[in-house]
Amino acid sequence: MIDWMIDHLGLLMFVVLALLMFTGFPVAFVLGGVSLAFGAIGWYFDVFNLLQFYNLLVRIWGGVAASQVLVAIPMFIFMGVVLERSGVATELLKCLQILTRRIPGGLAMSVTLMGTIMAATTGIVGASVVMLTMIALPTMLERGYKPELAVGTIASSGTLGILIPPSIMLVIMGDLMSVPVGSLFAGALFPGLLLALLYVGWIGIVTFLKPELAPPMPASEGPTSAGALVAMMIRGFLPPTLLVSLVLGSIFLGWATPTEAAGVGCAGALVLAWLNGALSRKALREIIESAALTNAMVFFITIGASVFAYMFRALGGDDVVEDVLRAMGIETAWQILIFVMVLVFILGFFFDWLEICLIVLPVFGPILTRLDFGGHVEGGAMAFLPWLLVVLAVNLQTSFLTPPFGFALFYMKGSVPPSVTMAHIYRGIVPFVFLQLIALALCIAFPDLVLWLPRQSGLLD
Repeated sequence: MIDWMIDHLGLLMFVVLALLMFTGFPVAFVLGGVSLAFGAIGWYFDVFNLLQFYNLLVRIWGGVAASQVLVAIPMFIFMGVVLERSGVATELLKCLQILTRRIPGGLAMSVTLMGTIMAATTGIVGASVVMLTMIALPTMLERGYKPELAVGTIASSGTLGILIPPSIMLVIMGDLMSVPVGSLFAGALFPGLLLALLYVGWIGIVTFLKPELAPPMPASEGPTSAGALVAMMIRGFLPPTLLVSLVLGSIFLGWATPTEAAGVGCAGALVLAWLNGALSRKALREIIESAALTNAMVFFITIGASVFAYMFRALGGDDVVEDVLRAMGIETAWQILIFVMVLVFILGFFFDWLEICLIVLPVFGPILTRLDFGGHVEGGAMAFLPWLLVVLAVNLQTSFLTPPFGFALFYMKGSVPPSVTMAHIYRGIVPFVFLQLIALALCIAFPDLVLWLPRQSGLLD
């Protein structure tokens, strides 16, 4: 028994981590604590040298604190918080609502389009979901929308920010696997837009078949002249669209790195907030405080996960995982890929994307990169890794919507009126989870959905 435990310390480490995640203790402390505890156990059984603990400091500094890629995260978070507090989102929804008022489910489609545009400027799911809930849900309920359709639309649209660039998740995944973030941003754009298109298509079909789910907006509301309509579009639609173009265009055209583009985005968001009269000293202090707290959480978990990944591999975790897969009869490349995708989807019922990403990638990433998929992805490792990470990102997005611990659902529940129950929210997200799985299958079956834009942009050369 002791010999088996010594040979499988990496597996036991993973099991203990999974169990402790349910205690509610801060994730960063769980990751770091489990790593240090199993390092001590490994030293006791003479399979780990205490001097190896010094490597943790080098890994934390070089891999996290001094990473030039991760510098983009604080700026993207700051940009998202600024846009949330500046009123830009409110004007955008009002504009989209008027433009789609003649279409069945037009308001729900407007929320989806708004979520797509805001996703390309914020990348913060919690902020997007809460913001969309507070701005759009009261209006949708007043219009007579069924609560299930309203909350399902808002929750799914709010999660697009974790996939559509600039995405914090893609920045962290690129850093973990040493993949250029620019290629991930380009690769994730079409899958993100595909998801938005699937959402809009579903809303159009279901509201056409059942008009009572989404009563149309009265034609009498909104601008009464062409000039007023143009003025509304300039005021509500142009600013966020220009900001998206500045941030993403500078990356895709090679004018700026993601880190530099994040700085441009911060400057643009501050200008928009100033133009909207929402940049007082008090507001700026609150924005900085909110962004700082979010950054601290993200980096603390990243450091803990970096320590966990090092200790897991030092204790032979890679070999244990390969042995377990072989014992289950999972040996071919496609079997392993499907196993990982199913595992990530199931973990999404219980854990946040950051926890899944920082645990699964260090464990299965090295294994997947050594597999042969028979030329399914053209371009070798330069193309395979971006495709794999974007496919994983599409899968990880479902973790925000799947109960019981879908974080988008909790964000929403804290913002909805008492008339909207958790049962409404759970029923509302079911079709959108299926749409996400359809998008995942399409991205796996057709790699060019992910790789066409990076290739055209020269990011895979």
